[in-house]
Amino acid sequence: MEFLKHQIEKIKPHFEKGGKWEKHYYSFEALETFLFAPATTNGIKGSQIRDAIDLKRLMMTVIIAMVPCLLFGIWNVGHQHFLATGQAAAGFGDKIWVGIVQVMPIVIVSYGVGLGIEFVFATFRRHPVNEGFLVTGMLIPLVMPPDIPLWQVAIATAFAVIIGKEAFGGTGMNVMNVALTARAFLYFAYPTDISGSVWTYLGDAKAVAGYSGATPLSIAADAATTGTNVVGSLNSFGAGWNEGVFSFSNMFMGIMPGCIGETSTLMCLIGAFILIATGAGSWKIIVSVFGGAYAMGLLLNLIGGNAFVEMPAHYHLVIGGLAFGAVFMATDPVTASQTETGKWIYGILIGVFTVMIRVYNPAYPEGIMLAILLMNVFAPLIDYFVVSANKKRRLQRATV
Repeated sequence: MEFLKHQIEKIKPHFEKGGKWEKHYYSFEALETFLFAPATTNGIKGSQIRDAIDLKRLMMTVIIAMVPCLLFGIWNVGHQHFLATGQAAAGFGDKIWVGIVQVMPIVIVSYGVGLGIEFVFATFRRHPVNEGFLVTGMLIPLVMPPDIPLWQVAIATAFAVIIGKEAFGGTGMNVMNVALTARAFLYFAYPTDISGSVWTYLGDAKAVAGYSGATPLSIAADAATTGTNVVGSLNSFGAGWNEGVFSFSNMFMGIMPGCIGETSTLMCLIGAFILIATGAGSWKIIVSVFGGAYAMGLLLNLIGGNAFVEMPAHYHLVIGGLAFGAVFMATDPVTASQTETGKWIYGILIGVFTVMIRVYNPAYPEGIMLAILLMNVFAPLIDYFVVSANKKRRLQRATV
């Protein structure tokens, strides 16, 4: 590392003011900052308070929290591939290898396209490259199915970075979560590739007889029209192929087809523990999202009406991407509510709207994406009313 640092220091003058590569200074600074701790301070006068945390370390903490979801997703992609092709006895190493071959290109394309655009904007706008995309570049692959075409990942990433973030002024100025913006783009631009079926990478092999492409949410939605019991349908699904794949315990563990990082509620909870323990994520938002979804599920159970509405409320917590959205998307510090009371309101409404969209809008079987994007837009308004109410209370106390 000392040799590398020496070489970087040697070429640094060429990128500084007056150097022949001056216009690329911020691209060089981004690389230097990524490799080594920045030797900068907030000013040259007055007292300084130095903290061990900065934006880069905060982003790296979030990435570490996502590692359990990524590693489990890699194994699960390979596991589901061998199950669907009738090779359930395949070894652990074979499953990992299939997962790596299928997942890592998606990660590489996401980071390559996103960081490339970030560097271009930094060069032309003459501003530092922010570390925000370190997290976004990992979130985008984790919310994608393993068989998504790489060119779609590239287009979605470019759309999300340019329209979802840079158009609003860059990192810290975006209104909506950038990774969810990428998923929403694909959801409406290429719906057949990202919604409506179970995503299992088959490669050149053919699926075994009896393999079905239904999702837990589509099974629950079908139950609303056929009148069949949702729990019974989920538990019996996969007969002749992988019966019990959609049992509650299996869905909690995440051993089922789905998006790369969203299937395992357990891995998401491990990530939540890391975020909360390090202070990188708001426990109030995470708890309130789960609480809002569960409360709405209980309310619908009381109202009744069809089999989907009457599905036990706790199933909503493990079906789809609610856990992943609650832990890694809703807690985005840029797009979430900033006030402490506002975080409770923001999270509860995300949970409530997620279940409502699932149950009452069959066109969108997964509601967490739309619920978070909707509440991203309303987060500033929530904070405005919370602050206004606090001002009124304080003014009343001052008058008394």
